[in-house]
Amino acid sequence: MDVSKRELIRELFEKFEQACYEIEGIECWSARELQEIFDYAEWRNFVKVVEKAMEACKHSGVAVLDHFVETNKMIELAKGAQREVGDFALTRYACYLVAQNGDAAKPEIAFAQTYFAVQTRKQEIIEQRLLDVARVAAREKLSRAEKKLSGIIFERGVDERSFAIIRSKGDEALFGGYSTIVMKRKLSVPDNRPVADFLPTLTILAKGFATELTSHNVVEKDLRGERPITKEHVDNNKAVRKMLEERGVRPEELPPAEDVAKVKRRLAGDGRKVLKGTRKKKK
Repeated sequence: MDVSKRELIRELFEKFEQACYEIEGIECWSARELQEIFDYAEWRNFVKVVEKAMEACKHSGVAVLDHFVETNKMIELAKGAQREVGDFALTRYACYLVAQNGDAAKPEIAFAQTYFAVQTRKQEIIEQRLLDVARVAAREKLSRAEKKLSGIIFERGVDERSFAIIRSKGDEALFGGYSTIVMKRKLSVPDNRPVADFLPTLTILAKGFATELTSHNVVEKDLRGERPITKEHVDNNKAVRKMLEERGVRPEELPPAEDVAKVKRRLAGDGRKVLKGTRKKKK
């Protein structure tokens, strides 16, 4: 790549970054500013491109008003005068569609197509990573909650075998009568793995909440022995299930999630890559 092209890319990159602003925490670009960056001399011609992008957005099944918002902008006239003109606040996705519907012969448009495609993909990756982090955190919190409960009830006449029964009965209540074994079959969970490792975040949180409730009430009610503690845990899981059902969610019908162990390894790998990149920069 020659020097002049590198310089153009650097210049366009800076222009796009500088033109970005936020509305209620959402990144946006002014269509009026993009008109200049995209090298369109007249607004009326650029509006046609924006309208094509809006049509493409509609056909893709995405709400147009979520990405193309009509606004106004003050522009400078001769002798310091100003005039209010129509404008659009465009999200990153809207900018991508505008670039896709622009004149690709313009180097500015060609660059924008790549820029917004890559940036949108980055955003998707970030969003997915945050979801992965939340799921791993929920699973670890559930493990701590179960360990806490076991410590409480082992002091109240419950052994390890009874604790396994209590947990199983709780799962059965949460999953609408399906036992842990049946749920493992439904979700294709290996026999030697906990079903929680393959549950979606919402279900993991539900199990965790019911478990915390049981720990609290066992102490508050001074419950002792397998039978009363089992009833308490079943009641709490039923209560959590009822709340979910009222919101249209049945835990046993939710699809399985990726093995949480694989998610943890992927996140750990990302951390090693970041550390490696940091070390290279220091050199």
